[in-house]
Amino acid sequence: MTDNANTPRNLIINADCIDAMRSFDRGTVDFILTDPPYVTRFRDRQGRTVANDDNGRWLRPAFNQMHRVLKDGGFAVSFYGWNKVDLFMDAWKAAGFRVVGHLVFRKRYASSSRFLRYEHEQAYLLAKGNVSLPDNPIPDVLDFPYTGNKLHPTQKPVEALRPLIEAFTKPGELVLDPFCGSGSTLAAAQQLGRDWTGIELDGNHSRTAGKRLAFRQHSRAAA
Repeated sequence: MTDNANTPRNLIINADCIDAMRSFDRGTVDFILTDPPYVTRFRDRQGRTVANDDNGRWLRPAFNQMHRVLKDGGFAVSFYGWNKVDLFMDAWKAAGFRVVGHLVFRKRYASSSRFLRYEHEQAYLLAKGNVSLPDNPIPDVLDFPYTGNKLHPTQKPVEALRPLIEAFTKPGELVLDPFCGSGSTLAAAQQLGRDWTGIELDGNHSRTAGKRLAFRQHSRAAA
């Protein structure tokens, strides 16, 4: 199913998200929910890393394309690295997004311990143009169940993502995740009866997401 020839639905694209989104039509995505690299050179206990987490060159062009494909009056939720918030904020504002909310995801465990025990994740709620208030605003603190990171080194729990999709979309609308990883956003959208599109640079992760969603994936040569 496609909204039109250039904005795919219910498809996972194995490509650089900037290149992929350039082929989408302007203003055809209803909601964006994404967990981009935090630009922190992340490496988990098993030695797994995240593509493009060693640089921030992609930030401005990626969010510029997200703003372009999002409908006027649409929302985006982006996770970010707290110690690189200046880079993310610069990219969001340069793209034209307005920051309208902040979300904290409360963990029952510490992902790491250094100066503090790090027991939360965080995201900003971004808006494009003149937006309407949601009918049922959700809390800005949400629980974050432990996934075990079995499918991806920074796997997000579907249970924490569903309230966001439910609050900011209606059934049948299109949810985009340009950094879809193992497909948690896509699974949450699918469970709620929304259409979805995922883009993932890493071929292994895009295949994992494809199996998880039980849908075909589309491969493009990554730049």
